[in-house]
Amino acid sequence: MKKYDLIIIGAGSGGLSVGGFMVKLGFKVLMISKTEHQIGGDCLNDGCVPSKALIHVANIVGNARKASEFGLQITQEVDLEKIVKYIYDSQEVIRAHENKPHFEKEGFDIAIGSAKFTGKNEVAVNGVNYTAKKIILATGSRPRKLNIPGIEMVKYYDNQSIFKIKEFPKGLLFIGGGPIGIEMAQAFQKLGATITVVHHGNTILQHDDPDLTTILTKRLEKSGMEFHFNSEITYFESANKGFIKNNDGKITPIEFDAVFVAIGRQLNIENLDLEKAEIVVQNNRIVVDDYLQTTNKNVLLCGDVAGKLQFSHAAEQHGRLIINNLFSPLKKKLNNKHMSWVTFTDPELATFGFSEKELKSQNITYEKLKQSFCDDDRAIVDDYQYGQLQLYISKGSWFQKETILGGTMLAPKAGELIQELILANTAGLSINTIVNKIYPYPVATRINQKIIAEHKQKIVTKKVKQILHFAFKIFS
Repeated sequence: MKKYDLIIIGAGSGGLSVGGFMVKLGFKVLMISKTEHQIGGDCLNDGCVPSKALIHVANIVGNARKASEFGLQITQEVDLEKIVKYIYDSQEVIRAHENKPHFEKEGFDIAIGSAKFTGKNEVAVNGVNYTAKKIILATGSRPRKLNIPGIEMVKYYDNQSIFKIKEFPKGLLFIGGGPIGIEMAQAFQKLGATITVVHHGNTILQHDDPDLTTILTKRLEKSGMEFHFNSEITYFESANKGFIKNNDGKITPIEFDAVFVAIGRQLNIENLDLEKAEIVVQNNRIVVDDYLQTTNKNVLLCGDVAGKLQFSHAAEQHGRLIINNLFSPLKKKLNNKHMSWVTFTDPELATFGFSEKELKSQNITYEKLKQSFCDDDRAIVDDYQYGQLQLYISKGSWFQKETILGGTMLAPKAGELIQELILANTAGLSINTIVNKIYPYPVATRINQKIIAEHKQKIVTKKVKQILHFAFKIFS
C-alpha cells in the first residue's frame, strides 16, 4: 500500500490546480489519469483549446470572405488538413507543459490507468493499491450519445471527434442549440458549410438572456443558418437523410453530409466502484454537499462531476475552494453568484452574476438597465451597432452605493469587454467606480461607462437639481 497526502483521480483543470498547489507546498500527491494523452483534461484535448483554435481559423476565413464587400474576391475552398494541423499544433504548444514528464518534474507522482476504489481512503490502479488522507474525484464528463434508429448509418461527430475530421462536410446537421453546438455550427458555416440546427427548446443558449439570444439567432439566420426549434430528430433513413419532428407533430425531411451531436454531457463516474468508498450516487450523479464533499467526507468532487456548471473555470473555482477547506478551520461553501461564462460565437455572448430569474426567485431588489450599441462610436466604425448590454444593479439613490448584481453583453469580444463589470460585481464595487474611470477614446469598453452614466442621470430628480442649483450659487 503506497501512502500519499492527496490522491487526485483525473488530470484536468480542477485536479491540476489543487495538485499543483499541494506539490509546491511539499505534500505527497498522486495524480491518476486513464491515459497519458488525457492529461490536461477535456479542455486541452476535446474542448476549450481545440474549439477556440478552430473558431480563430473560421473567423479569419469569414472575415476574408466579407472583404468582398470592398472589392476583394475569395473563391478558393478551405484546406481542411491545414486547419486540423493548426488545431493540433496549438494543442501541442500547451501540452508541452501539461504532460506526464513535466508534472513528474514538478513533483507529482503519476499513475496511468483506470482507478477503482477499494476502500474509504483507498484506490487501486493496475493492481497497485494507494491510500491518502484526502481523495479528489475529478474525472470530468463526455458528450452524451444520440441513440435513435439509423444513427449507425451517418457520419457522426461530437466534440471528441470533430477536431480530427478528415473530410469537409458541405452540409452539416447540428443537433443541440447549446454553447458547443452553436459555436461549432457557426465556425463550420464560416468555413463554407451549409448549417441546419435542430433544438428541442424554443431558443438557443437557454441559460442566457432571451432578449440577447434572440438578437444572436437573427444574425445567425441572416447569415444563412437554418433553425428548427421545439423539434427533434426521430430517425435516419440513410447516411444522408433524416426526419425532424416538431412539437405539433409535423415531420420534415432533412438532407446532410454529416451530423454533429451536442445534446449534453454525461458524467464519467462509471467503473469506479464508488460503493466501496461509501459514496452514494442518485440519478446518475454523485451526492455532494456545499463543501464539495461526497457522503464519504474524505472524498471531494472537483469539476464536471460536481454537477451543474461544466466549465473549466468552474473547475478552477472548485479547486480554490478545496484548497481553502483543506487548510482552514473556516470552511467555505460553494457560491456561484459571481460565476461568468462566454459563448464564443461572432458576436460573443457573455454573462455573469445573477440572472433576472435568480434575482426574482431570491427576492433581491434590483433595477434593469439596457444599453444599445447603436449610437456608440466604436460600434459604428467597427460595424456592430446591433450590440446590446443589460445590467442588473442594486437599487439606491444619488447618495447611496449601487452595485452591479449581474449582466449580459452581446458584442464582438464581449468576453473581454465585460471583464471590468465582472470585477466590479465580484468585488462589490460602487457603480461610481465605472463612472469615474477615464477611458481612452474610442475604446470599446466605453459602453460600460455609458450605460451607468445614463442611469446616473436618471437619478437626478427635481429635488437633487434644486440642491445642486443652491450649491452652485454658494460654492462656485
